[in-house]
Amino acid sequence: MPDVPAARSALRILRLLAERGRPMPAAVVARELGIPRSSLYQLARAMMDEGFLVHYPEDRAYGLSDLVAEMGSASAQGDRLARLAHPLLERLVAQAGVPVVAHLAVLTGAEVTYIDKVAVPRAPTTVSSVGVRLPAHLTATGRAMLAGLSSAQVRALYPSRDGLVRRVGPGPRTLAELDHLLADVRERGWASEEGDVMGGYSSVGAGVLDRNSHPVAAVGLTYRSELEAGDSLGPIVVATAAALTARLAGR
Repeated sequence: MPDVPAARSALRILRLLAERGRPMPAAVVARELGIPRSSLYQLARAMMDEGFLVHYPEDRAYGLSDLVAEMGSASAQGDRLARLAHPLLERLVAQAGVPVVAHLAVLTGAEVTYIDKVAVPRAPTTVSSVGVRLPAHLTATGRAMLAGLSSAQVRALYPSRDGLVRRVGPGPRTLAELDHLLADVRERGWASEEGDVMGGYSSVGAGVLDRNSHPVAAVGLTYRSELEAGDSLGPIVVATAAALTARLAGR
């Protein structure tokens, strides 16, 4: 495997600053890592431009940015959510009574990211593998989380005036259509989609809330559309999301 000295040095800088937990003078970083000071300044400038470092001019020092902390926090939060949710997802697929795939998703901008998945035998093959991202307005889990936001917050996620992304044909085309769809989700208590992500497959989803009633995740079930099982699966998805909400609150 080819060596990339600059990348390796940048990672060593991040590790050193994380281990020390405080800003460090450039001269000290260069000396401890054995990096020429001129090279260190070039690396630090690039890492500042990308948002990973901040400069303390009075101290002639560099420290980690909030972005690094947010990345670590998001990773830890996702792992904690998946650990708390997994037993609930296993119970959910057992309760469903039909071949389903259960998934846990979080909102990443205007997309959902799947962070856990449980399937039963003969379950449909879906695109909702762990790590996959999909447009939030097309998925049941995404709609469930968007419905927990205000109209202003939803518009902040979709600043473009162009039509909304569509995958296989169905789905809202404009923000006005999305607003109408989210109003229905709030009234019914859970979100649904039929063929918006994959033809022949449908999903239901419900939002998971934090202590401030802000949506932090969503639980979903995907099944073959021919089963017409949305009305029976919606309530048990809501109950599972409520159970995870309670776990997050320590109840």
